[in-house]
Amino acid sequence: MKSARHLMRALLLVQLAAVLLIAWGAVARLGMAHWQAVLLGIASVALVRLLINANNFVMAACFAGATPQAYRLGTGARLRLLAEEFAASMLVTSWFAPRASAATRIYPDSRHPPVLLLHGYGCNSGYWVHLTPLLDAARISHATVDLEPVAGDIDGYVPLVERAVRELSAASGVSGNRQVAIVAHSMGGLVARAWMRAHGSGRVARVITLGTPHHGTALARFGLGPNAVQMRRESAWLRALALSEDAATRALITSAYTHHDNIVSPRDSGRLEGARNLEFGGIGHVALGRNRRVLTAVMEELAALAS
Repeated sequence: MKSARHLMRALLLVQLAAVLLIAWGAVARLGMAHWQAVLLGIASVALVRLLINANNFVMAACFAGATPQAYRLGTGARLRLLAEEFAASMLVTSWFAPRASAATRIYPDSRHPPVLLLHGYGCNSGYWVHLTPLLDAARISHATVDLEPVAGDIDGYVPLVERAVRELSAASGVSGNRQVAIVAHSMGGLVARAWMRAHGSGRVARVITLGTPHHGTALARFGLGPNAVQMRRESAWLRALALSEDAATRALITSAYTHHDNIVSPRDSGRLEGARNLEFGGIGHVALGRNRRVLTAVMEELAALAS
């Protein structure tokens, strides 16, 4: 399926069918009241989603390596980590992404470079619903782009990014020495680096990546499509990308990553040599886009670019 929006809507229909089937069985076999049966169906589907989320943490932990002492969590913090990641995943996949479409917001009087937002694997521009209000409050022009097809080649997304950069630059009046900033989640960070490889870094003020598997992730072996293959641990594509970058390009990148990522594993795959690396703990992969500490760090990075 080409569009993440259509894919997630289809998955929602499957989950709705599961709720109705469970409810029907509860009424027919257990004699439950209809409202009780529907609640049972909803709870059952939510429980399956929670177990899938928890299983991601278990799988990631198998390849994660040792967690630094400063980032080790107690039982309560682990439960908060799971709860935040579960809530973030449910909201993105069941509400924001199925309804989202790429959009642009321009502030002609802004002193900041405009910002292009690139989402990660299997998602769309709905991922940025928590960051865009902060950009609006700071009067920072910004645009989102949907990287399609969902299971495409990462280099195949480069023309989409180039077109989006040109359109955002033109709409915001960027000219001369003014540049654009990119904020990217997960695979989006690799897309941004691939775009710089193809088009240079002269138009880049900053690239801020969140939970990007710069050295790949062991869990990519379970993904579908050429992009999942490219994100496998130390893949040939990742090695070639790294070899294409000089110190000046790496210095333009800020890589924020979490020591409790449930998708990127080993977790230090988020550390990029030569870049500015920001470490976090107690945050899951999807929750990076809504966690207050992370969003504050992103806004501070962007504020430093103001002319």
